[in-house]
Amino acid sequence: VETKAISALSPPFHCSGYKWFLQVNPKHKQDDKGNQYVALSLGISPVCLELGHTVHAEFELSIFKHSKGMYCGSKANYNFDVKNTYSNKECLIPLEELLKSSTFLVDDSCVFGAKILKIDVSSPEKKVVVVQKKATTVQNLFVQKKGFIKGTYTWTMDNFLELDSQRPVRSPTFEVGGQKWYIGMHPRGNRSSTDCLTLGLYLDSSDELFIESRKVVQISLSILDQKNGKYFTKTTGLLVYTCPEGWVLSNFLPLKELNDMSRGYLIESKCVLKADLTIFGSSIDG
Repeated sequence: VETKAISALSPPFHCSGYKWFLQVNPKHKQDDKGNQYVALSLGISPVCLELGHTVHAEFELSIFKHSKGMYCGSKANYNFDVKNTYSNKECLIPLEELLKSSTFLVDDSCVFGAKILKIDVSSPEKKVVVVQKKATTVQNLFVQKKGFIKGTYTWTMDNFLELDSQRPVRSPTFEVGGQKWYIGMHPRGNRSSTDCLTLGLYLDSSDELFIESRKVVQISLSILDQKNGKYFTKTTGLLVYTCPEGWVLSNFLPLKELNDMSRGYLIESKCVLKADLTIFGSSIDG
């Protein structure tokens, strides 16, 4: 809450051949009065999904009740596919109640859980594969309150319209926190979204020590409206960086908006992108 992040994303966990994530939204507004709730949602990695396939999952999202030594939460279900990778948010407890309670919050630490109860996978051929397997994961997330490492990089391209639309493009490398990073781009989208500009942030090389240290990071990717001097930005919540594949926004900006010259994202063939990265430290430093 003190970092003002809109969400926190757990390290990935595996179940039935898929890679899953637990997302925590500490300030989700559920009612008309604007009361804030701690809400959870389940996410699946789009890399694990095949086009046209739907993964129907039944699951339970919960918070650990220290006073009784047990989890309490709610059951839900969702149909996941390459364009729908996060379930609906399940509100568990009012934020104000959580912050005042020693039942759920102990030593500034809160424990959340995800249990996958059942998975059905359907394909375009109408074949159904039923997988019944229970898996529980518990993640502790520690965030430093000071000593953040921040970095910003701006990438200016003068030949955007000349780029091969079928191939990914990468920026020059830049350094943040002793690591080299780069912005990756699919000018006409990737397999998950063929009608949007796709952007991502990647480590220049797979640094096992950095990945194993489970750094908590926050990433913002932006494109400049060159007419008005303002950036269109999408920002992650807190996430634990454990993926060598990087962090990707398949639906960053619809191509229709990108190519609309009145919006100023493209001036002739010039395009300006920006990455902001904050490293909060290791999630295993409790």
